Amino acid sequence: MLEIAIGFLLLVIMLIIGVPVMYCFGAALIFCSMTLGYEPTMIFPTMYGKLSSVVLLSIPLFILAGKIMEHGRIGDALINFIEMFVGKIKGSLAIMTSVACAVFGSICGSGLATLSCIGSIMIPKMKQRRYPPEIAAAVSCCSAPLGMLIPPSGLCIVVAWGANLSVTACFMSTVIPGIILTTLISIVAYFMLRKKNIDMGSSIEKMPTFGETMKKVVMPRTKHAIPALIMPFIILGGIYGGIMTATEAAAVSALYAFPVAVFIYKGTTLKGMKDVLMDSARSTGVVMVMCVMTMALGQILTMENLPTEILGLLTAVSENKYVILLMINVFLVFIGMIMDDTCATMLCAPLLIPLGNQLGVDPYHMCAILVTNIGMGNVTPPTAPFLYMASGLADVSAAKVIKPVLIIILFAYVPTLLLTTYIPGIATFLPELITG
Repeated sequence: MLEIAIGFLLLVIMLIIGVPVMYCFGAALIFCSMTLGYEPTMIFPTMYGKLSSVVLLSIPLFILAGKIMEHGRIGDALINFIEMFVGKIKGSLAIMTSVACAVFGSICGSGLATLSCIGSIMIPKMKQRRYPPEIAAAVSCCSAPLGMLIPPSGLCIVVAWGANLSVTACFMSTVIPGIILTTLISIVAYFMLRKKNIDMGSSIEKMPTFGETMKKVVMPRTKHAIPALIMPFIILGGIYGGIMTATEAAAVSALYAFPVAVFIYKGTTLKGMKDVLMDSARSTGVVMVMCVMTMALGQILTMENLPTEILGLLTAVSENKYVILLMINVFLVFIGMIMDDTCATMLCAPLLIPLGNQLGVDPYHMCAILVTNIGMGNVTPPTAPFLYMASGLADVSAAKVIKPVLIIILFAYVPTLLLTTYIPGIATFLPELITG
């Protein structure tokens, strides 16, 4: 345990001082394997077998689909469509941001891609309407993890792959937490903005009759948004209808996104697709290398019986299941603060799913707890990657964004996390209903 503790401390220190994540995990892996006496021939053959999984192929395909949509102005169509329903509510752009992140997340499955696309569109719109820039950044920052919760979720694929679970059931476990979080963020945003002097103007023109409003506003926007709205139905309907696996759905989403982005919304061109493919390849390369590093490290920790050791340490503090779950939540938030979402999930899933089994926690319940926590960690100061990215998009100091972010965490994330943790049915109802 001493060697593992030192290796983990080395990992944390290197992450804090800014060493690239891949090298941090590589250093921790080398240290643990050398000090614990594991030969590379014991570790990497198993990792090669894990990487050859068909399920894992869905990750680069969803990355490609997300990049195409990010560059293809698909987010604009979704936002214009959602504005018709909330355009007259005080703080409507903030509510639109939350809902748009949830809808976009149901297409791309990535929190970072969601923030990059929706945040870059909505933050300038909110600033034009005199929204305080720190609140605009905070709402965008805290809404981005909805891309991790609303299926298809890249993190759920990683959990399913690392813990040998059903991808479909993992997808379903985070749906209700995602809906709860979307609703609470919208409510908190409304109360934060209701007394602010913001511009209530809507781009929905005031038509003299209902018929003209339908003809000149509602119908054109709905027609324009249909190609984007079809994507979630293709992906989710195909998966849950038993027509496609997650990997096949990822391939279909990438193939569908290409003509929609190039020929319908014209957000990119055939020449511009070269940059999209290069960007996707870089992201995929990082993820795949991280898969090797984290799974090799996770295998060593499992062979050292670390889940049982952790359970022993936790039960030494308290034998109450709910207290142990609270300590696991605190640990996961800390991990989410210092690592990006994919790396944190790859590291924690192989450890916490077996630990949950020993506690009597359903693996899909633990999946929902894990993904919700990692999303919260990515927006929790001081090392919140989404917070700094949103601050940059809003051109405002991160220090000013921290206060509204903490308000949203307190009144949206914490209730969602507590409900997900202590009411198992929130996570397990849909997996049981869909997959039995």
